[in-house]
Amino acid sequence: MSSSNPQEQRTLILTGASRGIGHATVKRFSSAGWRVLTCSRQPFPEDCPWEMGPEDHIQVDLSDPDDVRRAIGEMRERLKSNGSRLDALVNNAAISPKGLEGERIGAIDMNRDDWVTVFQVNFFAPIMLGRGLIAELKTAEGSVVNVTSIVGGRVHPFAGAAYATSKAALSSLTREMASDFGPFGVRVNAISPGEIDTSILSPGTEKIVAEIPMRRLGTPEEVAKSIYFLCSDQSSYVNGAELHINGGQHV
Repeated sequence: MSSSNPQEQRTLILTGASRGIGHATVKRFSSAGWRVLTCSRQPFPEDCPWEMGPEDHIQVDLSDPDDVRRAIGEMRERLKSNGSRLDALVNNAAISPKGLEGERIGAIDMNRDDWVTVFQVNFFAPIMLGRGLIAELKTAEGSVVNVTSIVGGRVHPFAGAAYATSKAALSSLTREMASDFGPFGVRVNAISPGEIDTSILSPGTEKIVAEIPMRRLGTPEEVAKSIYFLCSDQSSYVNGAELHINGGQHV
């Protein structure tokens, strides 16, 4: 729970902000008055209508550990304007390589270099950011949310082996971070989305919908609301949890 003055603007750092869940999360937090520092591989798009976007955007290649370290330094500099306080860090960015025809790549066919790249983006970058910004999180008694996935616990027809195992590792990391960051007043939780209606859905998703108890896809806005809950005072005693957002698909 943030110990900062409620009149002061809260700040979120969000990776993978450019589309889907990330884009919806920017809008949800901004509408609540938060300052959002967005992070993505691409520069801020000139045609984006978000007024505060350019000055609050950080371009970073999460697959490059050196660039992650550079970006952490830039983030810390940006945060000095609000007393070096970080109220929330949301690790949303992830990659999932596909085959030449868009098919999933299994454990046998994924080459080592791609395994390493996937784990750097999906697993190592979140802990690098959490550790690198721990002083700012402690100052705010802030919150970390790791975006895992339903595929971390099952073989999925579209998600490849590297992506799935990196998300399973991120679930375990959430538990470890909750234990290690908790004594400093920093809560660490995860959300585990299922089939969400974004631009990166694979052909054949409609077959999976029939197996979801609610018989529909989730929306990015529904995921963003859950992220906001875990970063707000409403979840002040929630730590080390993984919230399933999948319409009951996991059951």
